[in-house]
Amino acid sequence: MQKIKTALLSYGMSGKVFHAPFITNHPGFELLGSWERSKKLIQLDFPAVKSYPSIEAVLQDEVDLVIVNTPVATHYEYAKQVLLAGKHAIVEKAFTTTVAQAQELAQIAQEKGVKLAVFQNRRWDSDFKTVQKVVQEGLLGEIVEAEFHFDRYNPLLSPKQHKETTNDGAGILKDLGPHLIDQALCLFGMPTAVFADVRITRANSLVDDCIDILLYYNSFRVRLKAGFFVREAVPSFVVHGKKGSFLKTRADVQEDNLKLGMQPNTVTWGTEPESQQGFLHTEVDGILKKEFVPTQQGNYMAFFDGVYHSITNNTVEPVTGQDGVRVMQIIESALQSSAAQKVISL
Repeated sequence: MQKIKTALLSYGMSGKVFHAPFITNHPGFELLGSWERSKKLIQLDFPAVKSYPSIEAVLQDEVDLVIVNTPVATHYEYAKQVLLAGKHAIVEKAFTTTVAQAQELAQIAQEKGVKLAVFQNRRWDSDFKTVQKVVQEGLLGEIVEAEFHFDRYNPLLSPKQHKETTNDGAGILKDLGPHLIDQALCLFGMPTAVFADVRITRANSLVDDCIDILLYYNSFRVRLKAGFFVREAVPSFVVHGKKGSFLKTRADVQEDNLKLGMQPNTVTWGTEPESQQGFLHTEVDGILKKEFVPTQQGNYMAFFDGVYHSITNNTVEPVTGQDGVRVMQIIESALQSSAAQKVISL
């Protein structure tokens, strides 16, 4: 099996939790190392890999694929260097800080003939996969409205300085927002217009920490919400159609298990507890149904499978640069809408 030689651009939480376990457990990848700045940690977990002193050192090595998992404000600069060096790239969310940057990266990848994937792993969450299955099977009939939440209760500011200082990549809109937006676009496609309220709710916060985004489609609406003052969570996915409704909690276990050091190499990986099953109330062939729906298995490894096949078999990336452009279009429109307090047509 062809090995894709892979390097990370940082080995903090994202490198340790969301990338290294999949790269090292997938037979098609080989982890060469990570660029590390002040803390040298990767060799504690993987003694045989390299700790690169700079991005130039990464790009001068025999690296096929670089994972850009640095703070959002640096994504454009580093991803551009990676692509111009002729390397394939995975870029974390938010893809960039502007639509123009996203479009430029997608264009460079096309011109260089390299693959560019955006790390929207939440498409492979167990909860979202279940919602997707219910909608695509037509169990709710014609969709009327949907509401997706990414709620937390955490009034304290993050100790990570880049998350709480005013910079182009900070704020909940570019942190949790891309997850919600990508899931909505994945399921429903691009809307025709956007209306949004982006605001600050935490004491002493300098960055947005509460978002309410309404996506306009021709015959239905999708609302996306995230904030830090939700002590008692409501269902994270609520979808209403002309035949019925589906409610589901955000209960994917992968992130929590990865933080515990568990490896994604078991047949039960990504399996939610039965107690978190979504509830379906609908009508099928004239008969009312009220039942819990078995949850689909979550699997972030599917993203890496898709990247592997895109590189080795020249297939389409699992989340393309153009997907990243579309998410940035919603984010930019949301900022414009909130500032002007009006609907922004796309």
